[in-house]
Amino acid sequence: MLYYIIRRCFAAVAMLFVISVITFGMFYAGPTDPARLTCGKNCTPQSIAANRHFLGLDKPVTTQYAEFVGGIFHERNYPDDPTFIKNNPTKVTRCPAPCLGYSPLQTQLVTDFVKQRFPVTLSITLGSFAIWMVFGVGLGIVAALRRGHWLDRSLVGSSLILYSFPTFFIALLAYNYLSTQWQIFPQPNYVSITESPSEWFKGLLLPWLTLAGVYAAGYIRLTRAYMLETMGEDFLRTARAKGLPERSVVFKHTLRAALTPIVTVAGLDLGGLFAGAAITETVFNFQGMGRAAVDAVSVFDLPVIVALVLVAALFIVVANLVVDLLYGVIDPRVRLV
Repeated sequence: MLYYIIRRCFAAVAMLFVISVITFGMFYAGPTDPARLTCGKNCTPQSIAANRHFLGLDKPVTTQYAEFVGGIFHERNYPDDPTFIKNNPTKVTRCPAPCLGYSPLQTQLVTDFVKQRFPVTLSITLGSFAIWMVFGVGLGIVAALRRGHWLDRSLVGSSLILYSFPTFFIALLAYNYLSTQWQIFPQPNYVSITESPSEWFKGLLLPWLTLAGVYAAGYIRLTRAYMLETMGEDFLRTARAKGLPERSVVFKHTLRAALTPIVTVAGLDLGGLFAGAAITETVFNFQGMGRAAVDAVSVFDLPVIVALVLVAALFIVVANLVVDLLYGVIDPRVRLV
């Protein structure tokens, strides 16, 4: 098992390295000059050259990438010019590790910018994930055990209808009617959990239920399908023949055998939701990483774009690493692969 974990962790690190190289190369080797966007309409060749030097864009791409990666592990200075630092020590911006760059358009360190937005997106993602897994898998088990019953048909039919609508449509309906018009739920608003756990919960409840409803609809059908497929296996008939309680047969044997594909999809959905939360955050007016990505792309804020892509990639890779490790717990045969 230890060798299996080491291999998966090594593969995750290698994947992050490849993603960072591709992302940095695609943006910084592109034809657009970010230095032109830092001085507005008053750009002159001299000011553009000065801004390019300040941002380190006059260096080779390989050097810029090496400094960017180095900043993740140790402190960087902006501008990274020994002569400027010696003559103007008060004008130097110090970026402690992990340093993701400096955004001249935001006039702040990208690391600080991400720290402000990260808790919002993480709260939305993990809260909705917990709800949809509990209700999606739970109702899927109920539907499988009541196959052909009216409850089964009702769950499958309603989940198919709900799954057919796009997320932004459900979010708009929930926001306009459940929160604004009928006031069943409080207005969506992010408050840090450290400031007020109750306000944090109330402000995120409607986005959680909206996302959980859409995703749970798919998990009901997925869990039901794999549960029914597993229930026809010979080892379950053997377990019943041994006199095991039905509860043990369902949860210890049937559900565990059906969990592998469910865990696979859950890892992909969790990472995808975190990386693609722009629509949800825009509808509910949350200032998270998804909304920040949209704003950064619109003004071509290059340091912020690269940082958000890498953070989202890190979250997706970590989510899939957890899924790979869970494979070894659910099915011991995977550890030999």
